[in-house]
Amino acid sequence: MKEIKLIQISKEFNNRKVLEDISFEANEEEFVVLVGPSGCGKTTILRIIAGLETPTSGKIYFNDSLWNEVPPGERKVGMVFQNYALYPHFSVFENLAFPLKVQKVDKSTIAEKVRKVAEMLNLTEKLNNKPKELSGGERQRVALGRAIIREPNVFLFDEPLSNLDAKLRVLMRAEIVNLCKNLKTPSIYVTHDQIEALTMGSKIVVLNQGKIQQVGTPNEIYYRPANTFIATFIGTPQMNLFQGFIQEGKFFEKNGLFQFSLKQFDYYSGNLIIGIRPEDIYLTSRETSIINTTVKATEYIGYETLVYFEHQGKLYSFILDKNHNLPKEGEQVNLAFKTDFLHFFDKEGKRIELDTN
Repeated sequence: MKEIKLIQISKEFNNRKVLEDISFEANEEEFVVLVGPSGCGKTTILRIIAGLETPTSGKIYFNDSLWNEVPPGERKVGMVFQNYALYPHFSVFENLAFPLKVQKVDKSTIAEKVRKVAEMLNLTEKLNNKPKELSGGERQRVALGRAIIREPNVFLFDEPLSNLDAKLRVLMRAEIVNLCKNLKTPSIYVTHDQIEALTMGSKIVVLNQGKIQQVGTPNEIYYRPANTFIATFIGTPQMNLFQGFIQEGKFFEKNGLFQFSLKQFDYYSGNLIIGIRPEDIYLTSRETSIINTTVKATEYIGYETLVYFEHQGKLYSFILDKNHNLPKEGEQVNLAFKTDFLHFFDKEGKRIELDTN
């Protein structure tokens, strides 16, 4: 099985550390997504895998072969970029054929490989067209085809869908994932868009400030975030976080917004951060409520409405589906939590795992 593996990769530019202790692997059955804010080191990781940057320390393996000293041209990496990188005066056929011509592959083999790739990407009718005659999605398919035709050891995608409109991005996400699965090639995809990460990745690597925050499935990342950064970065709208303290099994929000019993913490006293996703807050009666507050604003998005409330200058949110009567701005509401879906973090923001046995 093909596998790319990074072991304790670090990288410095001008004595400034941009990557620290990066370790993960991607095999041919996985679609690995690197996600994080701009400047967190995602693209630098791709460049190191491709051989365009040299790590300051750490090792890269493809299968059992150490890649650190392997020149970029010998790594057989297929890269797909945001800007397509197509030759404007070449036809689609010529753009697809170019990587093989550089390798001095014979004409009949080139023609057959281009035919197969064009068929795979639904580009057969466009082979004689120039890039300017193509839609954004078709241009991205040509860029993808140029990577595929080389039969690479690994695919590297650097935010390839950023230039496409929202509808086309959704279609291309599914196409890229399915193609990579069928080609049985390790694939690593960079994005700052957490929706893209959740919908495309079989494994997600969350990065911040050059460090890995968590590696896991979309389900693990969403439902068991390792820290408060991930809790607020993954998910739209973001998780609500309430800082406070535990005393005698009761949580007190630090600004007096609410207090309620937490029997799980009977043994604990001290600072605690509670997290709850907007979909896990619901309207209730005054008698059973945890929070009594005033609606600050609402956002109607069809099948559901986002409702915001404010306390001490900070906005919080919850979600109502179409079956609820929507509260108006300025209206008093009573809220409760689905307590099975509470998240707990220590004062440094690290997740607290409770023993459920």
